[in-house]
Amino acid sequence: MNDDSSLDVVVGRLRAQAAASSPGDRLPSSRLLVKRWGISPITLSRAVTVLVAEGTVVSRPGAGVFVSDRVPRRSETAADLSWQEQALTGERPPITAMLRMLATPGDDVIDLSTGYLHESLQPSKALADAMARAGRRPGTWTRAPAEGIPELRAWFAADIAGRDGPLGANDVLISSGGQTALVTALRALTDPGDSVLVESPTYPGTLAAAGAAGLRCVPVPVDADGIRVELLAEVFASSGARVLVVQPLFQNPTGAVLAPGRRAQLMDAVRAAGAFVIEDDFTRRLVHGDAPDLPQPLAADDPDGHVVHIRSLTKPASPSLRISALTARGVAFDRLRATHVVNSFFVPRPMQETALELMTAPSYATHLRRLATALRDRRETTTRSLAERCPHLTVHAARPGGYHVWASLPDGVQDDEATAEALRHSVAISPGSAFHLPGGPTRHLRLSYVAAESPDEIVRGVERLDQALRRLR
Repeated sequence: MNDDSSLDVVVGRLRAQAAASSPGDRLPSSRLLVKRWGISPITLSRAVTVLVAEGTVVSRPGAGVFVSDRVPRRSETAADLSWQEQALTGERPPITAMLRMLATPGDDVIDLSTGYLHESLQPSKALADAMARAGRRPGTWTRAPAEGIPELRAWFAADIAGRDGPLGANDVLISSGGQTALVTALRALTDPGDSVLVESPTYPGTLAAAGAAGLRCVPVPVDADGIRVELLAEVFASSGARVLVVQPLFQNPTGAVLAPGRRAQLMDAVRAAGAFVIEDDFTRRLVHGDAPDLPQPLAADDPDGHVVHIRSLTKPASPSLRISALTARGVAFDRLRATHVVNSFFVPRPMQETALELMTAPSYATHLRRLATALRDRRETTTRSLAERCPHLTVHAARPGGYHVWASLPDGVQDDEATAEALRHSVAISPGSAFHLPGGPTRHLRLSYVAAESPDEIVRGVERLDQALRRLR
């Protein structure tokens, strides 16, 4: 990895260049700086934006970047912020894994960690067209209802439970992305100090959301057929938990699909405990081209309101289309709405209108068909490359849905050192320990195949991973 290509370094270089110049001087051209520093035009553009925001330079389209007449004054002595250590005590939610997955890799790092579609897989034109149409809609820039606009709520209700299912528009709450929906659900259905049942391993965002809500996570093992439902009755009773968080479809990180025979057992255990199950259905629209028919969501067969369902548009469309839906009935819906309003008032109406335009356009169905083919090809490329180039990794079943592969490391290699060594070889991966509570297993890796630019880049990433693991062994 070329550290000189990082944003902070480029910002520092530009700032030094401006400091050595006089007010009004023009900085070297973008083409010259990109060539001189060996960086991408995008990195340079972002660095310029940082300096424009702080007032160091002025950007004049078509003319260049000039040193500002009003360079901001900087304090000669660093501020003493040590008092904050005394003021901010107590445990903090475990967000290290989330920050790692949200970090932007360097220009020469192959991303096999992030769970968001590479731009080449996103429906960019359809999104732009949807946003343009939404912007022209009457009322788009007025305040949205707290629960969301009715048309989008109705679309989600039909998408989740079917046209004749148990959910209606009034059972849907529009939220900002799946993570926000998860935080809202946990805070609405629990009190600080409560226990919550989580899959083990599980999505790091679940652990972070529970920690932020002051909850105690109680792990329930996952195997090849999903969560071990035969353990639920005992764990509900011993923990006193009244909420279970599950991903029944292409679970993150294992890829497991809850077996048909376990679905009824899960709901029986939840009903017997008088509990809720938060169904995080994040991969429903990341099905691959060779997948069989999918099982319907738990929420589609839930007449008594035990299931709180989360459906997000972010994963199959764009990381910036942060629109999701929470479904619930009865008092649970009222609690969700109250928590949502306190957190964010409402989701911006232009984003909701854009989502509605996108979901109802023929181009979106076309995008999903193309995406299904691309995901199948990328999964096959990943598993084939791992088998050929990393035979020392044990790859668990790669399912025809989702965006990731779960693998075990050879004896004597820990996931944190494998992740660090891989990054030194310019490939980003996720350590398995991030998907467990502290003290959990440390010999797994999760590899994502949707953030890389192409299947060829996935192959190069696996080659770099192999070099890193050979160095460790």
